[in-house]
Amino acid sequence: MNRPPIVILTALDLEYQAVLEKLVDPRPHWHPQGTRFEVGRLADGHCRVALAHVGTGNQAAAVLAERAINAFKPAALLFVGVAGALYSHIALGDVVVATRVYAYHGGTSEDDGLKSRPRGWEISHSADQIARHIARSGSWKRALPTGSRDCEVRFGPIAAGEVVLNSRVSAHARWIREHYNDAQAIEMEGAGVAHAGHLNRSLPVVVVRGISDWADGTKETTDRERWQQRAVANAAAFAVSLAEELTAEARDSARRTTTETREPAMPETTRNVAKGNARVGVQAGTVYGGIRIAPEPSPPVDLAEALAGFHTRLQRARAAGHLDEDTYAAAEVELAVADKALETDTPQSRGTLTLALKKLRGLIGDVAELAAELAIIIGLAQGLS
Repeated sequence: MNRPPIVILTALDLEYQAVLEKLVDPRPHWHPQGTRFEVGRLADGHCRVALAHVGTGNQAAAVLAERAINAFKPAALLFVGVAGALYSHIALGDVVVATRVYAYHGGTSEDDGLKSRPRGWEISHSADQIARHIARSGSWKRALPTGSRDCEVRFGPIAAGEVVLNSRVSAHARWIREHYNDAQAIEMEGAGVAHAGHLNRSLPVVVVRGISDWADGTKETTDRERWQQRAVANAAAFAVSLAEELTAEARDSARRTTTETREPAMPETTRNVAKGNARVGVQAGTVYGGIRIAPEPSPPVDLAEALAGFHTRLQRARAAGHLDEDTYAAAEVELAVADKALETDTPQSRGTLTLALKKLRGLIGDVAELAAELAIIIGLAQGLS
């Protein structure tokens, strides 16, 4: 099945490169109007990503976001890049996920001064819930570059305009502090992307920003210290983990919708009656395909045993040709993460366990028997207290 990809847009070359390094076997895709996309897969093998460089500014971001949406019909759109923090308690390298994006340049000039006409776009509820789960579990840190400094994921509004802010005392800074006081960071593309998503049947849009400076006059210093590179590496690591989970959620949603609509036009009722030692195998008017009668397997009760049994059936599916080598290898990685998480009993390890099983579900979803067994295992994992 050709699942819809996740579109990731960036404004700067270093942002583009940070995401490109996460793609496996990226290949160019040229839009008829000249925009170049790189289309590849993430390490999980089932999440396709279409990556593009849009340049700076909300207008350019909106135009190319619209172009990407029409070209790829994505499951979601992410914007990944750097931003300036508006409060000093937000550390350099932290990741900010925008819960609301303000287009702060709207206003009207009157005799008694400039009046704000704010406009904003909220993150979709489902995308927000998924992003917060990933942040809580900490599983996204596996995608961080080796040796990266620990950082925090923050959720809050972001202000997006057309001016690079590098002062805490300028008129521009006072305007934002007065009218957009809850904004945690400032950047230049999020409003255009959010508006494009809103106009396309409210496509989920998530803006993920790494903090590279404090918008306080020290930007030249932090840039020399390569905080842009460090910050965007953190943002890219979180974004690709989010893309994987958004893809899995979109697939599960499509599967639930298909199941709900696949009702027979004229349902038939069949009654099987057996007396004494007799057993009824199948009683039906018309049967399409083969019939196999076997005892109903007992659901597993121990999670460790269930994972061990699933590992054996995964190997059999590979030997039978139901799984290709890349998918099998990726599935083995997630099984190993799940086994390790099961060794400890903490809220964080339980979150890591559930997330690994969900990623595993994305890998083997096309093999019905494995998917059904894994659904039971996920239920066991979610039932851990």
